[in-house]
Amino acid sequence: MYEPGTIITLRAGAYRLCAPLAGSAYGLLWRAQGPGHVGDVALKLVNRARMDGAGRGQRDCWIRSAHAEIAFLASLRPWDQRHIVRMLDSGSHDDLPAFALELMQCDLAQHLARAAPLPFSCILDWIAQVNHALATVHQHGWRYLDLKPANLLLDAAGNLKLTDFGTSQRASVAAHAYSGTPRWQAPEQFFPDAQGRYDTDCRTDYFALGALFHYLVTGGEALSFCSACAEAFRLHGSAHGPRSLCSAVGKLPPTLTRDEAARFAEAVDDDTPGAAQAALALLRRLLAPQREQRPRHALDISRAVQDVRARSPRRWRRAA
Repeated sequence: MYEPGTIITLRAGAYRLCAPLAGSAYGLLWRAQGPGHVGDVALKLVNRARMDGAGRGQRDCWIRSAHAEIAFLASLRPWDQRHIVRMLDSGSHDDLPAFALELMQCDLAQHLARAAPLPFSCILDWIAQVNHALATVHQHGWRYLDLKPANLLLDAAGNLKLTDFGTSQRASVAAHAYSGTPRWQAPEQFFPDAQGRYDTDCRTDYFALGALFHYLVTGGEALSFCSACAEAFRLHGSAHGPRSLCSAVGKLPPTLTRDEAARFAEAVDDDTPGAAQAALALLRRLLAPQREQRPRHALDISRAVQDVRARSPRRWRRAA
């Protein structure tokens, strides 16, 4: 068990745990005081209590995830870290991987819970920033596969940075085991192929970007498709949830309903008259049920965001 005052020693020196920040399936995040030249950090540790209670396969999976996250962050060059949380140090503690990240203000979910309604110009800026972060992930040969508000952190200037790469998959892997969060997944990430594997690529991340776009514009409404997947997963798990969902509705539920599209367009139009149709066109492309219909790469999305801005009255426009 970790507690305030515990000392964790990594490559750059010793870190004193101050207070817990967050937790995930296998990881714990603590605010910690680092060596003088490092300062305060967010220290990520493997959850020892869960490790001790898990099976061998699950323990190995968690350790691989932590090592994969360290490997990805270590591969980034300094100029690639504009919208990805920086890793400041790494090593091991109690024979488990551990690493120190730059300390951020809060995650997007926490910010939205206490913030006033977002102006559409801010939402567009954030979508552009997340698209930039995903482009970095893809360019380094990975698929992110867990985009959601809790994995987007805000810095002091109000910019977003992507964090938590434990469920990411290398692009060289054709298909893989289930990973990610059901409420934010594309169909191909929730519904397995005939071999029980999940055939994803960078366009899978673009679906989650669309779900985030809808969520931000509508003031926190989850897509009904994603909510149905999350409920099926809760009741039946990844092995039987997809089958139960399709059996209940007779076919794959629509990824964007007519009512959801109308509410989205209305919300955009209320804030930024003139931009609704272009914004809805981008949302439809991102949420296309077949990934072949989604944007091919980050540049396509960047151009679409610029098109939305170009259709907005001048006083609503902001720089990317």
